Amino acid sequence: MKHDFKRIEPKWQMKWEEDQIFRAEDYSTKPKFYGLIEFPYPSGAGMHVGHIKAYSSLEVISRKRRMEGYNVLFPIGFDAYGLPTENYAIKTGKHPRQITDENIAKFTKQLKKVGFSFDWSRVIDTTEEGFYKWTQWIFLKMFEHGLVFRDKTLVNYCPSCKVVLSNEDSQGGKCDICHSDVIQKSKDVWYLRITEYADKLLEGLKDVDYPANVKAQQEKWIGKSTGAFVDFSVDGIDEKLRIYTTRCDTLFGVTFMVIAPEHPLIDQYKDRVKNFDAIEAYRKECAKKTEFERTQLVKEKTGVCIDGLEAINPVNGKKIPIYIADYVMMGYGTGAIMAVPAHDQRDYDFAKEFGIDIIEVIKGGDITKEAYTGDGEMVNSEFLNGYTNKKESIARMLEELEKKGIGKAGVQYKMKDWAFNRQRYWGEPIPIVHCPCCGDVAVPYDELPLRLPNLKEFEPGEDGESPLAKIPEFVNCKCPKCGGDAKRETDTMPQWAGSSWYYLRYIDPHNDKELVDRKKMEYWMPVDWYNGGMEHVTRHMIYSRFWHHFLYDIGVVNTPEPYAKRSIQGLILGPDGDKMSKSKGNVVDPLDIVEEYGADALRTYVLFMGDYAAAAPWNDSSVKGCKRFLERVAGLTDFLTEEPASQEMETKIHQTIKKVSADIEAMKFNTAIAALMTLINDLYTVKKITRDDLIIIIKLLCPFAPHMCEEIWEQIGGEGYLSLSEWPKYEEAKTVEATAEIGVQINGKVRATISYPNGSDKNTVLSIAKEDSRIASLLDGKNIVKEIYVPNKILNFVVK
Repeated sequence: MKHDFKRIEPKWQMKWEEDQIFRAEDYSTKPKFYGLIEFPYPSGAGMHVGHIKAYSSLEVISRKRRMEGYNVLFPIGFDAYGLPTENYAIKTGKHPRQITDENIAKFTKQLKKVGFSFDWSRVIDTTEEGFYKWTQWIFLKMFEHGLVFRDKTLVNYCPSCKVVLSNEDSQGGKCDICHSDVIQKSKDVWYLRITEYADKLLEGLKDVDYPANVKAQQEKWIGKSTGAFVDFSVDGIDEKLRIYTTRCDTLFGVTFMVIAPEHPLIDQYKDRVKNFDAIEAYRKECAKKTEFERTQLVKEKTGVCIDGLEAINPVNGKKIPIYIADYVMMGYGTGAIMAVPAHDQRDYDFAKEFGIDIIEVIKGGDITKEAYTGDGEMVNSEFLNGYTNKKESIARMLEELEKKGIGKAGVQYKMKDWAFNRQRYWGEPIPIVHCPCCGDVAVPYDELPLRLPNLKEFEPGEDGESPLAKIPEFVNCKCPKCGGDAKRETDTMPQWAGSSWYYLRYIDPHNDKELVDRKKMEYWMPVDWYNGGMEHVTRHMIYSRFWHHFLYDIGVVNTPEPYAKRSIQGLILGPDGDKMSKSKGNVVDPLDIVEEYGADALRTYVLFMGDYAAAAPWNDSSVKGCKRFLERVAGLTDFLTEEPASQEMETKIHQTIKKVSADIEAMKFNTAIAALMTLINDLYTVKKITRDDLIIIIKLLCPFAPHMCEEIWEQIGGEGYLSLSEWPKYEEAKTVEATAEIGVQINGKVRATISYPNGSDKNTVLSIAKEDSRIASLLDGKNIVKEIYVPNKILNFVVK
């Protein structure tokens, strides 16, 4: 058969669509499988081959599950709110709705041309009112349960674009959009209390099948630590500076404190501060830096000693200086830290820079050269002197702190509450009304969705306000509680909102009465297997797990965790070995590959190019190799015969069924394809194949190259769709080779290799070896001292 992919591929795509063979059936009696991919952001650039690789793993697994008799839900949707579309709208004057619809149409066309087996009847779009009504509903449920609050915080603000930026959009203190300097600005921000779920999110990791590095990343992001809160008095005033430490046993080594430049204590007692001008100048410098620059970058230690305020070390009563420094943030912990320069390198560098005392409290290093961060005997620590066990010294110090009422045991998390708003147009409106009498009031549930008004101007307002603030008919409203004049919230939700629960909506995408039908959810949840990128295993997955845990706690969902299993794919790099990006001009368009080599060749190559979880560069010549392989498979129809396969070929076929089946489950797609390539080469050597054996091969290859395999199936008279036929089964006995080989040694040197019937006993193998002419001549006239036989490994005659 000729492999005419330009004719075959559209033909089968049309047939699959007409007969809707990939539609998931609610309440089927079959076992269910819910496979999920991270839904794409529909950008104007369209998809690149990295998207194809990301979706191909669960495409193959979903196709295999259907052939194994499962009712498969493999859905697709679009995460379409957010900055890229809005920025493009501002630039072109086109409405974000129009841009989004065009981009979704483009992505849909690309996905269909590659032949993905998505259930297209369940497509969701986070920007549609029927979807975001329920995003707003979940937000209001959180508001109702005290998980939503509003607070002032410092944000990254671009005065040129008049917009608040995330840390990711303002790296290096420059605006990603216009590259001008970003400043820090105090602003009212909506937060979700994700920290209340920190322990549940950590506990839940014990019950899911995630790779070890994914679990580790989530644990690191949440950053739970056990330690102590300790109160330091400020000399001469009735104020306490509370710090958190994991090493309260080192309190005798505290020689200074550092507080955030924004700490309210400074302004409260500014008349006592003699160098307030220097403090203000330093604060202005800090305001130009992003949070990332302040806390993450390795840099020179900068700070200013507050002249006029001193702290008192609570365990020894010594006065110590208080500094302000940019690496301490008000949003992290308490906004104040204690410094033990002898045993913390950052504190050590700071102390050296500013000439502060360094007092050793743990023996073991040379503190004239660097901080000692190991364990050892406690010294210069009064009641702790002589302790050598860290746990015991911490416990003893905690006892003392609690007895004196100056500290207590505590837990802290690196994860902060989730800042949940953007001052932009293209996002879900936050359904809150600000009433001068009633405060913040929820929009009634029966008034949802709170619709995004249709604007012509999308530019952000003055002072980082949302464009919605410019629409009086949207802003001015009546309070749902008291009926008085009130103002609507004009901020919108961040892009993370829709992606925090979208997997639930696939179960029941057209329901306008409830988030999801309970019975359907009980049938489909949890997601059995979720694949995506490593870049989304912290924020996106933690955010969605948080929403799900909350919905479980209020009885809306039926499982404590949303995703039973998670896997990851590596990047496809450009042909130049760099990450694909439009600016570098190294992006490979999947439709170009489909046009030149066919969708099946593209599908096969993205999974054959190497370890699925590792990054690999695109290589055109390897795509050609995959196309040649498919042409050879199509050519097998020329060798059809009724003559049964040899026992050796039958063994190879059963071994291939076993290997391909196991490798797909282990996501070793490259070795599964390689096994099929080897088998095809063997078949081309003998140039004959039965119809039954050809059916086995096209079934094994079908999840990778379904169009061509369906065509071969039709050519040889197969009934129905190959994609819905039964997955091949192997017989274990037939995977064992009829004969085995072993190297025969004489005095430890290999002299020959012999074949023998598999499963032979020692005596049989010895007699076959001795009858082999090459061995017999070498043993002739020799005295055999010893015969060493390790089954399937070694046969050694020791002779004199």
